[in-house]
Amino acid sequence: MQKFTITIHGGAGTILKQDMTPELEQLYLTGLQEAQDAGFKILEMGGNALDAVVAAVCSLENNILFNAGKGSVFTKKGEHEMDASVMEGKNLLAGAVAGVKNVRNPIELALAVMKYSNHVFLSGQGAIDFAMQQKIALMPDDYFFSQFRFEQWKAVRDSDTYMLDHNNLETEALMKNKKFGTVGATACDKFGNLAAATSTGGMTNKQYNRIGDTPVIGSGTYANNNTCAISCTGHGEMFIRAVAAYDVSCLMEYKDLSLQEAMNIVVNEKLKKIDGEGGMIGVDAVGNYAMIFNSEGMYRGVKNSDGINEVAIYR
Repeated sequence: MQKFTITIHGGAGTILKQDMTPELEQLYLTGLQEAQDAGFKILEMGGNALDAVVAAVCSLENNILFNAGKGSVFTKKGEHEMDASVMEGKNLLAGAVAGVKNVRNPIELALAVMKYSNHVFLSGQGAIDFAMQQKIALMPDDYFFSQFRFEQWKAVRDSDTYMLDHNNLETEALMKNKKFGTVGATACDKFGNLAAATSTGGMTNKQYNRIGDTPVIGSGTYANNNTCAISCTGHGEMFIRAVAAYDVSCLMEYKDLSLQEAMNIVVNEKLKKIDGEGGMIGVDAVGNYAMIFNSEGMYRGVKNSDGINEVAIYR
């Protein structure tokens, strides 16, 4: 039996202490702690990494503070379109959904796609039809409503501007920060199995059924027992172009780099070259972890069997 570890994130971006009230800061930290506790409890009881990351992400999807599941941002049409993906490292199995509406926990639907559909990636109405077939919980539109997200959307809905959750727009209705609202988790269990999961509500005021990196296997999410499990958060287009999550695995596999070294190259060199702002969390097959970002902050946390238990927001 070996070291077991879970890491989580709740988005990255221009997250500054001076823009945060002490009360809101505490709510975020509590939400992060609850999510990582949910995942860690499964690992502690001998459960597998896949179940742990899904439990952690479900907790974040159920928390209205984070842009995933409940509290997802509004599209140009004033709707919610959510994306999610999950991957396990033992057999390289994966499941993903994009552009789904009314699904309470999109990560549970991604898991069902992986386990029961004979496919990897479902989108739109087809994914929702599959959710109904699998008896995945659906909720009415008002379940996903958040006044804060609504105010964000109202400020930009009459323009062609889209926002990465909170963008730096000159309006009093918005916080001054820019946050890439994605949630995710990676885990290594007692048996050295890895898994990663990521979920998002996407961009405020997004058009054309835009899809970011979150549901794209290899870009926003990747897991391989031989190397690592990675979950990303950031400007999705750049993470897709960089195939960011898989690139970490490749650097470890072909260059024999450590998790920390590989993630540092991808986040602070490769992504920066193409203006890819954001970050990622990861674990390797012996329970080492890393949480690296090139933005001002990243909602993040780690808990492992060595007694480490941390949640943080700022650099």
